[in-house]
Amino acid sequence: MARVLGAAAAPQRRRKNPPLWTFSALRIRRYVSEDHAPVFALHQECLAQVGLRPGDGVYYDDDFARVEEIYLHAGGEFLVGEVQGTVAAIGGLRRVDPGTAEMVRLRVRPDQQGQGYGAAIVTVLEERAIELGYRTLQADTTVKQPVALELYRSSDWQEINRKVTGTTVTVYFEKHLTG
Repeated sequence: MARVLGAAAAPQRRRKNPPLWTFSALRIRRYVSEDHAPVFALHQECLAQVGLRPGDGVYYDDDFARVEEIYLHAGGEFLVGEVQGTVAAIGGLRRVDPGTAEMVRLRVRPDQQGQGYGAAIVTVLEERAIELGYRTLQADTTVKQPVALELYRSSDWQEINRKVTGTTVTVYFEKHLTG
């Protein structure tokens, strides 16, 4: 089960630009192009773990070939969390409009789950969203991803909608930021 990070356990900002945080053994930094292969592999591994596959109407991955364009150069962010130099967690912010961003690609390597890394990435992405001027965050996940559902709920996100696509139910969340 996911856990919300208390103030004492929150990721610690180590550098403003390029951004860098640490949380336990996790080092969280901005994506660079050399991260493409391990980041894409983590995405595929995590979705396969919950039975999501290309062509199911929910799974998509066309943004991974253009992370800099879609996230970093378009008013968003894409973070990579490493443990001992290995990509263990990822997450991104994609601009929706001037006041809203979508939190996407939240993934934690299966053998690293349960250590608070997903909550750390969410916390840092929320911080970055405020720094980038966003006041509302949106996100979605599926009912096949109960850990993600619990993470959003325990991080004060509000469920705003559900949609059935094939055999998958997608759950939509929103969070209003203060800061």
